[in-house]
Amino acid sequence: MAKAKFERNKPHVNVGTIGHVDHGKTTLTAAIATVCAKKFGGEAKDYAAIDSAPEEKARGITINTSHVEYDSPTRHYAHVDCPGHADYVKNMITGAAQMDGAILVCAATDGPMPQTREHILLSRQVGVPYIVVFLNKCDLVDDEELLELVEMEVRELLSTYDFPGDDTPVIRGSALLALNGDDSQYGEPAVVALVEALDTYIPEPERAIDLPFLMPIEDVFSISGRGTVVTGRVETGIVKVGESVEIVGIRDTQTTTVTGVEMFRKLLDEGRAG
Repeated sequence: MAKAKFERNKPHVNVGTIGHVDHGKTTLTAAIATVCAKKFGGEAKDYAAIDSAPEEKARGITINTSHVEYDSPTRHYAHVDCPGHADYVKNMITGAAQMDGAILVCAATDGPMPQTREHILLSRQVGVPYIVVFLNKCDLVDDEELLELVEMEVRELLSTYDFPGDDTPVIRGSALLALNGDDSQYGEPAVVALVEALDTYIPEPERAIDLPFLMPIEDVFSISGRGTVVTGRVETGIVKVGESVEIVGIRDTQTTTVTGVEMFRKLLDEGRAG
């Protein structure tokens, strides 16, 4: 199947889901992609496609970071679903280092848990500039005061790590209800409110496209028929197909030619910062 070509017609923003294991990050990721596809156009992605590794399916948890994309009325979002499990913190850092903003998912049934704290701290350390909070599973909490309490705890926790807890948008909802197309208060309207919060609270990032091309390599694959493929986020500059690039590392610097640029399995004419 030929790969689709990516059309760059909206500002591009990198976001992701962080938070404790089993608090609903992957369900929310699927819900956002589904609701955005329905309301604003684009391709929906179901839960199974995001939680893709066999071990993840068996354990019902996310281990590697997964990528999905969706559109709001004004932006194109690339979304990384980070693992919440303590054993896979390296993968979480790889995902968080690419974010312009994060969605902290916290289950209203549990409140902040160990990885909630850990992910906020890691976000601070790797330089995630903005966090928006989604209080998940609100449909399972009958007591309004309990929801207030959990929201207050999350805000205090954010403030502890120098995020503006008092000003952070906190959206209450249920990712599962939204994913199943429920249009009650905690269903689809909550996800639409979350996307609006991303649009307004996370400013459009300044991309350093005037500087020379620089991309730290995150992973390397050998693909038959294509040769060596490297992945990463472009930090500065622009790279076009056919250009020569230098690979700088511990060994001697090598020069090679770019034979293709892709993002989320879509072909690009050029890769840009961000």
